[in-house]
Amino acid sequence: MIATIINRINMYLRWMCRNDKSGVDFGLWKGIPQSALMLPLDVHTGNVGRKLGLLQRKSNDWKAVEEITSTLREFDPDDPIKYDFALFGLGVFEKF
Repeated sequence: MIATIINRINMYLRWMCRNDKSGVDFGLWKGIPQSALMLPLDVHTGNVGRKLGLLQRKSNDWKAVEEITSTLREFDPDDPIKYDFALFGLGVFEKF
């Protein structure tokens, strides 16, 4: 239950703080930079992250959120959460 709440909070912050050109993320809140956001980690992003070697931790808890977000920051320190939909999509739509 706690993991679900954390995931929803991270998703909400993503929608409200991250600004993208596709209209998925609104970017209405300017006080939190995109670089400070944490990945909304669910079963799909966790499983795909593990298969791609982005996440070693076995459980989807806060330490896993910190680990995978840290790894994604190595790819793009200014906007590490931009990979969220790709990870989610691979898990849900592609059954990766």
